[in-house]
Amino acid sequence: MFQARTDRGIATKPLAVVVWLLLALIVLPCTAYAGKKKEQPAPAKPQKREPKLEDFDLSKIVFPNPPAIARVRTLGYFVGQKVEKDTKKQKAKSGWMDKLAGAKPVDVQKDTNIPFQLIAPNGIAMDSKGMVYTADYRVGAIFIFNPETKESELIKTRSAANFKTINGVAIDDNDRLFVSDSGFHHILVFDKQHKVVDQIEGGLITPNGLAVDNENRLLYVADTDLDQVLVYDLDSLKLKRKMGTTGKKHELTDAGNFAWPTGVAVDGDGNVYVADTLNDRIEIFDADGNFISMFGKNCDGPGCLQRPKGVAVDSDGNIWVVDTMMSRLQAFTQDGQLLISFGGFGKYPGQFSDLASIMIDKNNRIFTSEMQPGRIQIFRYITNEEAEKEKARREEERLKNAGKPGDSKQKENAGAATPPKGGQ
Repeated sequence: MFQARTDRGIATKPLAVVVWLLLALIVLPCTAYAGKKKEQPAPAKPQKREPKLEDFDLSKIVFPNPPAIARVRTLGYFVGQKVEKDTKKQKAKSGWMDKLAGAKPVDVQKDTNIPFQLIAPNGIAMDSKGMVYTADYRVGAIFIFNPETKESELIKTRSAANFKTINGVAIDDNDRLFVSDSGFHHILVFDKQHKVVDQIEGGLITPNGLAVDNENRLLYVADTDLDQVLVYDLDSLKLKRKMGTTGKKHELTDAGNFAWPTGVAVDGDGNVYVADTLNDRIEIFDADGNFISMFGKNCDGPGCLQRPKGVAVDSDGNIWVVDTMMSRLQAFTQDGQLLISFGGFGKYPGQFSDLASIMIDKNNRIFTSEMQPGRIQIFRYITNEEAEKEKARREEERLKNAGKPGDSKQKENAGAATPPKGGQ
């Protein structure tokens, strides 16, 4: 018996060793980390969100900045058709054959009208109802929008007409719409129902900016490759004359000639303003095409021009110029003296990126088009008369406050703090 017990005791020793090893493997890791605190993950840093256009209070964006009397106020912008808030979707029912084939049902939106957004708007015009038109060659459509409601509609390519590279737009007093298409080398004419009724072709290469003189019944077309401004009879659409010399490969710099003319505008007296792009200047002509004057030079400071494209005239006779390279909008007197300059490269309100064109309506609202953000910005020019009224109002308010109690004490304190002249 003794021998049997000894054998059983010896046999249990290896089992005990294995158990102790297993316990050691379990306990040791726990004791190794028992004294260490559990590391907490570092708090995530709040990410700064880039401001969006809707974050700005547009009513406070004016030029120049207070306390100066504002001469330009920001009104708003337009980027395309409104996106409907109703995002509800309905699932198309699948038949037994679709289920058998393993086809998944497709989500179909109730409203199949996909909104269009501006990509590269260029020329701008306004009809008699106050609707604003702009040509977007990348979308291949004419956007028509209401400046008050931002509601819009489109004249689309292959539906109303065939477009290739549409640039300029102009509207006459009968609400006929003129659209320049440099890709097809012609100008399309639409009636007020937006139906094509005529076209101007033959002799055009790259028609760009357009302007209408309703009083003298003239249509002006800036053709960049021809280095000319072509003048047509507004009613017969027959060519009347040409301004500038062609065939010189954009090398002419003398007065009355152009190098890549892009924008053209007409004032109430029939005077014509041409953005002579590669010569970095604005040229002015009378209604008969006679050269009057010019201004502008290539430099960097205020009043300088670098590749001007768009031009327009306000009710005070000031000349507004779109400066593409400098991303700047500037206003000049008829003598070429700088009055206003604002902008700078950017995508916020009052900044510009790839400025293309400008239009000023009878209410002195300024519409500018940009090709990089794909938008139309809307401003309001404060006229000389309005600025003088504001100046008079401020002076009247200052005089009223001058007689209030406490104002004399402020003057006495201000006088005491100012040393007398001559150091006496």
